Amino acid sequence: MIIVLRPKASKKEESAVLAEIRRLGYRPHAMRGVARTVIGAIGDERTHHTLETLTALPQVESVMPIQKRFKLVSREAHPANSTITLPNGCVIGGKEIVVMAGPCSVESEKQLMITAEAVAKAGAKVLRGGAFKPRTSPYEFQGLGEKGLKLLAKARKQTGLSIITELLSEDHAEMVAEYADVLQIGTRNAQNFQLLIAAAKTGKPVLLKRGLAMKIEEWLLAGEYILSNNNPGLMFCERGIRTFETYTRNTLDLSTIPIIKKESHCPIVIDPSQGAGRADLVVAMCKGAAAMGVDALLIEVHPNPKEAWSDGAQQLTLEGFAQLMRDLKPFAAAAGRS
Repeated sequence: MIIVLRPKASKKEESAVLAEIRRLGYRPHAMRGVARTVIGAIGDERTHHTLETLTALPQVESVMPIQKRFKLVSREAHPANSTITLPNGCVIGGKEIVVMAGPCSVESEKQLMITAEAVAKAGAKVLRGGAFKPRTSPYEFQGLGEKGLKLLAKARKQTGLSIITELLSEDHAEMVAEYADVLQIGTRNAQNFQLLIAAAKTGKPVLLKRGLAMKIEEWLLAGEYILSNNNPGLMFCERGIRTFETYTRNTLDLSTIPIIKKESHCPIVIDPSQGAGRADLVVAMCKGAAAMGVDALLIEVHPNPKEAWSDGAQQLTLEGFAQLMRDLKPFAAAAGRS
């Protein structure tokens, strides 16, 4: 790391900083300039409290780490792309852009089966559906619970699709993992570290959504909780962040595709439905994500969005989804994918 001392720091003050650096286990090298002294410290920077300790010293103006704080999710630690193989044989992070599609909420057996059969026919490989719903208002539909999980399992048996559903509580981890092929951690729980650990310990692949106001480094560090608990099945999902813009529900940050691919070996997924909150924008964002090399797409689809029990405005119709799947092919090909 690089430590910059305040202007005109005395020799005594410099010596005090050097002594503290050595105490923390680093080897310091001082470079004295006309106005400032800069110290290079060699050692393992991943212990975050050492950075805070040095920053708090009155003689120190700034501390700049060189080493990344995240380790297991880093491409430095794992240069090759990681892939995740689901029970139905589809591979996330492989040659094909995997499409996960289905309703925001599981509402009924009829609604789910119609949707599952339609998205499977159109080319989706994973069925998404919320059995437990995190709603902003306590008066809104909260999901069918385990009944919804059983319906998802029935749809899997009927269609051959793998299923992904959200895990909201540590208490539900074993139950949800019993039914789901992939556990989704939503934006509200992206830094619920005990929930991340519980999800990891189920052994099921985990899709980790980005928090509403989460910096990319924080997101990567949250992912570290999954891998550090012996679960290699981590994928990151960008679903939009909260900005000053109100035209869309959130601001979908497609720059996360090349950034995650640069910084991490884990697959990157885009959720354009939550990202915009508007069905009329979903298709364009899917095409953009596909052309940029996304590994998977998470898309909300409903037989009749106007009658959906949650987030109807952002869900595609069955016909609209089928057309999207046809339209995506040249964009996937542009990125060398299928």
